[in-house]
Amino acid sequence: MSADLERLAAEFEKFQAKIKQAEVKFAGVGEMQERLGQLEASVTSRDRTVTVTAAAGGTVTGIQLSPDAVRQPAPALAATIMSTLNAAVAEAVRRQAGIVDETVGAAFGLSATEQVRQAQEQNLGTAVEELTSHHGKAQAQPKARPVKRDDDEYFGEYSVYGDEEPRH
Repeated sequence: MSADLERLAAEFEKFQAKIKQAEVKFAGVGEMQERLGQLEASVTSRDRTVTVTAAAGGTVTGIQLSPDAVRQPAPALAATIMSTLNAAVAEAVRRQAGIVDETVGAAFGLSATEQVRQAQEQNLGTAVEELTSHHGKAQAQPKARPVKRDDDEYFGEYSVYGDEEPRH
């Protein structure tokens, strides 16, 4: 009977060791969730007319257009917005994967960053480095530019369709 008791005690110790390993693996999950909640990636188009900000999961949280942006023909502006939006979302997702890797990647033997990189390259048909080189440098934790009264007046006077003359 003492042999059975010793075997049960040994099994219980193994079980406790596994619980401690799990606790260590998941100790940073709360901090990871907080970091993900604060994650922002901001990308500016090469011509500096469009800036898009995206959060974790690729949620677009802001689009800013410079006064020069609305002077472009509508199809050109739409293309600039879409390419900048895609770059910002891709950057946010890569940063999200990096945070996940830092927190739990080693514990589970995975590389979310590499998986995201491969998926983006496959789906976008280009290397991730090419995608980011076509836009301005992505910025961490951007500060929103306050809207100035003259910006509102400017956008109120001009058409978003590229008219050169102000509307009155």
